[in-house]
Amino acid sequence: MIISPSHRALLSLSLAFVVLLSACGKPAETPQPVRAVRTMIVNDVGGSSEREYSGEVRARVESQMGFQVPGKVVRRLVNVGDVVKPGQVLAELDPSDLKLGAQAAMAALAAAQAQASQAEANLKRFTELQQQGFISEAQLDTYVTAARAARAQLDQARAQSGVQSNQARYARLMATAAGVVTAAMVEPGQVVSAGMPVITLAHDGPRDVVFSVPEDLVDAARALLGKSGVVSVRRWGTSEWLPVVVREVASSADPLARTFQIKADLGKAPFALGQTATVRIQAPARVATGLHVPLHAVAEQGGRSVVWLLNPSAMTVQPVPVVLGDVLGNIVLVAQGLKPGQEIVTAGAHVLQPGQKVRRYDPTVAPQAPASAASQP
Repeated sequence: MIISPSHRALLSLSLAFVVLLSACGKPAETPQPVRAVRTMIVNDVGGSSEREYSGEVRARVESQMGFQVPGKVVRRLVNVGDVVKPGQVLAELDPSDLKLGAQAAMAALAAAQAQASQAEANLKRFTELQQQGFISEAQLDTYVTAARAARAQLDQARAQSGVQSNQARYARLMATAAGVVTAAMVEPGQVVSAGMPVITLAHDGPRDVVFSVPEDLVDAARALLGKSGVVSVRRWGTSEWLPVVVREVASSADPLARTFQIKADLGKAPFALGQTATVRIQAPARVATGLHVPLHAVAEQGGRSVVWLLNPSAMTVQPVPVVLGDVLGNIVLVAQGLKPGQEIVTAGAHVLQPGQKVRRYDPTVAPQAPASAASQP
């Protein structure tokens, strides 16, 4: 078969077009980029961990003071923050009814005294008559009994008069010790019942930092009672840690928060009442040993927790399954799966693939530009 020159040119052009299409259908594979990652070398924490809690500075002794009698408040003489002395008047009730009660008791006492005097005089006269034989022994017993009853009524009236006199004095609420008023729960014109707290007084003297711990740490906190060097505290806004000693751990949990209150002695630390403090304690971990790693360094693959382990010689990464222990804020304790001295990825793990090449992040190096796409023919 003879192919004309025109047909030969058309066939050559068709073959060239097919070859060109084949080349464009198989683009060249681009290599995986070398990822920049942040890393850290993990160290053993030895079975203990530091925990921090928010606390408040309080007086060792706080009294919620109230009136011993009911009545209407006419004056409150102190405000929150006032420094008071022993015997200083804090608030007063309307004393009108109490004074009337005291006067009535005094009148009853005077009447009982008169009746007792009359009964004693009668007994004396009728005793002389009985001795002279004018009355019988049975008649004399009547006057003896009357005199005894009068004396008993006199004692009762005297005691009742003392009670009413005391109640009249209870109209004035006075400080029992030197200290600072930390709360005032009453205003003039308010009617209060006996024993209702109206003033909270923080006594001068030792100070405590009060904080709460969760249920899983209460046994460890009890083990710290009286020990020094395991609990420290710092005031809000400062960086200086001062040692304190745990002196009291609540025996029951708070019914709402389900936490246990702890009081630690501040000693001579310069803390003011009501200040906010951060308390740091050394507590045993839930596992015997472990490694602290950032929480964001832990990922999940196939339902298991993993961290990305760096091979420093090959600069490649591999996911390693781990067993986790305590979670302390942004730090997690790894119980199994890692060894001290190993280097793990702490940032950039979400884009990694097993065996991928990486480089340590250097903030002074500009990020690499992404690879350009293969040019189309």
